[in-house]
Parts: sequence; structure tokens; C-alpha cells
Amino acid sequence: MTTPIRILLVDDHPMVREGLVARLQAVPRFEVVGEAGNRAEALAQLALTAPDVVLMDVGLKDVNGIALAAEMLAARPAVKLLMFSMYDNPEYVQRALQAGARGYVLKDAPATEIVSAIDAVAAGGTFLSAAVSGRLFRGQAPKPVLTPRESEILGKLGQGASSKQIARELDLSVRTVEAHRQSIKRKLELDGQAELIRYAVEHAQRGDPT
Repeated sequence: MTTPIRILLVDDHPMVREGLVARLQAVPRFEVVGEAGNRAEALAQLALTAPDVVLMDVGLKDVNGIALAAEMLAARPAVKLLMFSMYDNPEYVQRALQAGARGYVLKDAPATEIVSAIDAVAAGGTFLSAAVSGRLFRGQAPKPVLTPRESEILGKLGQGASSKQIARELDLSVRTVEAHRQSIKRKLELDGQAELIRYAVEHAQRGDPT
């Protein structure tokens, strides 16, 4: 018999993991060898189970999934990382690939696409969901540059400041700060306040809020 593809699932939502296990265990050539919901569990399971492929959520609660991907690759260079996300933002995709991920598949993708993604990366190839590749390569126009004020506000958002706190610190009205937030979201193609805050936090951690 062909050696099964050993898969480690990393997602902080137990119900998501449960659904994935059911999908993947139905494929005879797949074997789910471990599950993890946070950084510590992921690193422990990586060492314990020696998976061929890690299917990992980008948005973990206690750590950025892309940063964890790089950490896991440093610990086990042979493992194939496949990012699993609800976000099709091109920047997330580019950063995941730069960190060493071999693929990026969306959580709402059909089960057949997820299976194809695992097969592709396990074989040493790469895989991007159709919706992801469409956004990633469409136009390739450079992102508008944030103004100094927008960059300053984004940096403070990444430090956990509210609009009221930012307005007070920068001697602006709350309405002006909110207008800047809307402009930042539009320029960076971010959908909603939660994605703006996530982006701001991630870039603050990297020391490059713009």
C-alpha cells in the first residue's frame, strides 16, 4: 500500500478541526496524525507526530499563524506548510509564501479543493485557491502609500489604542481619526474593523506599520 500522507491540523476552533478531520479521514491516502489549537500544542505535535503536511489557520488567537509557520519550518524544514484561512487578502498570501508556506487555501473552499491542495504540497508543489490567485495576480498595481498621519494612526492602533485615545494623543477629533481609519482600510483593501486591527497589530510586531 502507498504510505499515507500524514497531516497535522492547527486551528483554534475545535468544531473546525472536527469538521476537517471528518473530511480528511474520508480520503484513504490521508492520515490525520495530530491536532493543535495554539502555538505550544502545534510545536509539541510537530515533534511528536512528524507530519508530512501541516494544515494551519492564519488567524490563531495566541500567535500569528504565518509567524508560527516560519517557526515550525525552522524546527522541521522538511514539513510542508499549507495555510488555511478565511482571508483572501493578497498581503496575507504573500507573507505566508515568504515565510515558507507551500500553499494557501480558503476555509470556504470545496472539500475537493482542500484535498487537491494537500496532495499538491505533499508532492513538493504549491497550491493557491482560485479566489486567492485571482486577487493576488489581478493587476499587480502597487498599493497606495499611506500618508504620515495614516501611518501614525495605524501604528497606534497596533499598540491597542482606541480612536478616542488616538484623538487625545494627536490632538485630533474622534471624527478625524475615524476618517483616517476608513482611508487606511480603503487603501489597504481591508474588510471591516477586525481586519484593520489585526493588520495593525501584525505590522506593529514587525516594526513596520506601513
